[in-house]
Amino acid sequence: MASIVVAGALANKSLNGGEAWVRLSWVEGLRKLGFDVWFIEQIRKPSAAQAAFFERVVGEFGLAGRAALVDESEPVSSGLLDVAAEAEFLVNISGNLNVEPLFVRFKRKAFVDLDPGFTQCWHAAGEAAARLDGHDHYFTIGENIGRPDCPIPTNGIRWLPTRQPVVLDRWPVSNGTPTDRFTTVANWRGPYGRVEHDGRTYGLKLDEFRKFIELPSRAAGTFELALNIHPEETRDLELLERNGWQLADPVAAAADPTSFRDYVQASGAEFSVAQGIYVETRNGWFSDRTVRYLASGKPALVQDTGFGDHYPVGEGLLPFRTMNEAVAGSEQIVESYERHARSARALAEAYFDSEKVLGRLVEDVGVAP
Repeated sequence: MASIVVAGALANKSLNGGEAWVRLSWVEGLRKLGFDVWFIEQIRKPSAAQAAFFERVVGEFGLAGRAALVDESEPVSSGLLDVAAEAEFLVNISGNLNVEPLFVRFKRKAFVDLDPGFTQCWHAAGEAAARLDGHDHYFTIGENIGRPDCPIPTNGIRWLPTRQPVVLDRWPVSNGTPTDRFTTVANWRGPYGRVEHDGRTYGLKLDEFRKFIELPSRAAGTFELALNIHPEETRDLELLERNGWQLADPVAAAADPTSFRDYVQASGAEFSVAQGIYVETRNGWFSDRTVRYLASGKPALVQDTGFGDHYPVGEGLLPFRTMNEAVAGSEQIVESYERHARSARALAEAYFDSEKVLGRLVEDVGVAP
């Protein structure tokens, strides 16, 4: 049986169940294709809490004996060096793994870009955060990167499109939930600062949220955010409250994979905006979180990033650019909920099923189980 190593941040994103699903869906999806899969995370001096989160989550996903937390300040064990040397290739999510003694052992290395626009602009600016060097294949969920109408620099790299995979039997359809309850899980200020490229500064998610701050007071349904926002953001908190947003505790909602899934599946639908750079460049980015809403049979009302060039929209998945479009989309979902819910699941099955997404990726790389 051929082996693959998936590398990505898990301990470094502790108390974030959504991010855990992102990385471990790759592991589970590749396993379903018949590969022997290892998961490795590179981190510098993990805290006891981070290490405990890592061990707990990999245990829940059946990875005992097939997962390792690598402290980049310590020597790599000989056992892991052997794992790397024997693997068919490395799936390096966001370039997490770059510790040289381990990295150089892999025969082939595939970089997976989950932050299209950030990654490429960082690389163009010569910033180490991009971590692109030394890979053989480059995949991005920004499916429009490389097109003439997308201003994101390719840096001479041939970016292959890929999608956020979902293991469908881990995300079954969830019925019997309020049909007019729109939710999402989000950070008000994400981990990255603003990006500048070619004389332009691109916006962040909070910039887009502010454009739609009045939505709950104008739209059908209720709107809830499991929002990680600092209590000193008093101006924005007041605006959210004044306009009818309901705020849920993000730790209670999504501190681990189970609570995240429970929160999504107790929702009626998703409403969310996107990072400004995704919207402004129309790079085709699509959220892993939205994929899991769709798989659960939850319609998604999400800000347009150009993904309509690749997926059918209008039923189950409704993009918006303006306030009027967001209001109209919420009304359509509430008025014809069952139809939109069926379409949501069908869309996940057709476009995001891990067997299809990852089957295409390993074919592009040229490996088989």
